[in-house]
Amino acid sequence: MDQTQKPLTILVVEDEPLIRMDLVDLIEEAGFHTLEARNADDALAIVEGKDGFQVLFTDVDMPGSIDGLELARIVAGQRPDVRIIITSGQTVPTDDEMPAGAVFLPKPHEASRLADVLQPGDQSNRCSQATALIGSEAYAHGS
Repeated sequence: MDQTQKPLTILVVEDEPLIRMDLVDLIEEAGFHTLEARNADDALAIVEGKDGFQVLFTDVDMPGSIDGLELARIVAGQRPDVRIIITSGQTVPTDDEMPAGAVFLPKPHEASRLADVLQPGDQSNRCSQATALIGSEAYAHGS
C-alpha cells in the first residue's frame, strides 16, 4: 500500500466472535483500518452513522432481521461508492443474489487472497481475479 495514501477502512460484519477477531487481525495486518459489527442490524447503524468506510466485508448467514446479502443490497443502494465483499463457509450466492460488482470470497480466509481482494485498483480486474480464485473452491464447498 502506498504510504502517502490513507488506508482504506473495512466494515467487517461477522456474527462469530472468533472468526471476526481473526478476520480483523488479518485485515489490519494487511495495513487497513477496520470497523466491526456482529450482525447486519449493527452494521446498518454504522452505515447510517458518521463512521466512514470504503469496503463492506460481510458474512451471509447471521442472526438478526436481515442477512448479509440483504445488507449488501442496502449498502449498494445507499452507498454505491462502497466496494462489497461477501463471504460464507456454507452458502455460495449466485450472481443474481449479490449486488452488481460484489465479490464472493469463501471461508476460510487466507491472508494473501484477502489482501489481493482488498487492494485498491481496477474493480473489474479485482472481481475477475477473486472469481478465478474461488472458482474451484466454490464447487468444493457444496455448490
